[in-house]
Amino acid sequence: MDIRYRARPIEETALKELRVRDDAGRPCAAYRDEEGGAPLRCCLRTSTAGERIALVSYAPLRRWAAHTGADPGAYDEQGPVFVHAEACAGPAEGAGHPFAHAGARRTARRYDARGHILGGRVLDLGEDPGGVIERALDEAFADPEVALVHLRAAEFGCFLFEVRRTDSGPAGD
Repeated sequence: MDIRYRARPIEETALKELRVRDDAGRPCAAYRDEEGGAPLRCCLRTSTAGERIALVSYAPLRRWAAHTGADPGAYDEQGPVFVHAEACAGPAEGAGHPFAHAGARRTARRYDARGHILGGRVLDLGEDPGGVIERALDEAFADPEVALVHLRAAEFGCFLFEVRRTDSGPAGD
């Protein structure tokens, strides 16, 4: 399958800050992940047993808005994400869509250049997870008002990754 959109991990500058104090103002509390399987937003893979990770509060739209001058207003939100407790190598090249498992449910939430929600869609990833995500991103970026899309876990609403219009192939040209 042709991957046309790049999933963005949490940016390195933000990770450095989150590893000290999270977006809710709490100090980072690292721990050893005994079981593995936590979705890491720094490298866009699941943790392995024994890795040192942290669960931190992250405000993805607020951080994006700080770079763009947008004002998301009431759409600003923060929530829990897992990251490595120390710097890591980041995502592997050509890894495809992270956290795209057959049968998983995701939401694709669309935002405009102001950081305001334009809509969203619940995705049942079925047996073609990457294809479902690609089609949802095609649909989202077909709307010229869409500046970025957040992919989230449907069950808990947790932020998984973002795709910006500039990270797309044909839709971003």
